[in-house]
Amino acid sequence: MGKSNKTTIDVQGAAITVLTHPKDDLICLTDIARVKNAERSDDLVRNWLRNRNTVEFLGVWERLNNPNFNSVEFDGIKAQAGLNSFAMTPRQWIDKTNAIGIVSQAGRYGGTYAHKDIAFEFASWISVEFKLYLIKEFQRLKTDESQRLSLAWDLNRTLSKLNYRIHTDAIQTHLIPAAITPAQASNTYANEADILNVALFGQTAKEWRDSHPELKGNMRDIASIEQLLVLANMESLNAELIHMQLTQAVRLARLNEVAIRQMQVLTKAYAVGQLKGQGNGVKKV
Repeated sequence: MGKSNKTTIDVQGAAITVLTHPKDDLICLTDIARVKNAERSDDLVRNWLRNRNTVEFLGVWERLNNPNFNSVEFDGIKAQAGLNSFAMTPRQWIDKTNAIGIVSQAGRYGGTYAHKDIAFEFASWISVEFKLYLIKEFQRLKTDESQRLSLAWDLNRTLSKLNYRIHTDAIQTHLIPAAITPAQASNTYANEADILNVALFGQTAKEWRDSHPELKGNMRDIASIEQLLVLANMESLNAELIHMQLTQAVRLARLNEVAIRQMQVLTKAYAVGQLKGQGNGVKKV
């Protein structure tokens, strides 16, 4: 299922597990079922899957969200749903239809999980009142997460801007002759900024704009929190390297090494070959 972060929300005194997944969040159906019957939670999930309305809902959801959904197998299941002889477990549903909306797993976060759309539907089957409280607490969780991410992004963007001042001061002192024009000075700043861009993102600002004409702003505006933190560190380091009067070529090589090393630590990607592109790492130049 990929890497997930576990969070627990309190819904009317019940602890409901939420797994924050790279693609989407998953809510534990097993925890929701325990609200109704702690001793037979798995049976409740299976009974819900036997319901014809449930099968139809799951089929529509999968067709909307899963291009690999096995519609042929689903039609056979749908024809049997609701009959006294019909039985269905989460694992059978997943294996037969190649479903992605429900996940059944063992281990550390063992249990049956589902996409929030499906989890809310199951909660409604358990208790309409509980479903409403679940939605309220889930929304509160996502709002808190969004605020924390926004604060962290703003903090690192601010650090980057403050370090940029240190960076440009060093350029003014060591790289800009007194007799040059303001336009020439501006070009020098852009050149130095692109040293950082190439060291971290593997391309200049112009190269990025040419390859992303549909996006507004610049590559730093859509950078990850990790990249902004590394960028702030690199600006301070480049200022010191400029004071040491090292050439741009030498500084670019050193900055690239630092960018690779720091992004490896922050993203826990220990192989340089995994750090490709702006999305989650840095290319070696």
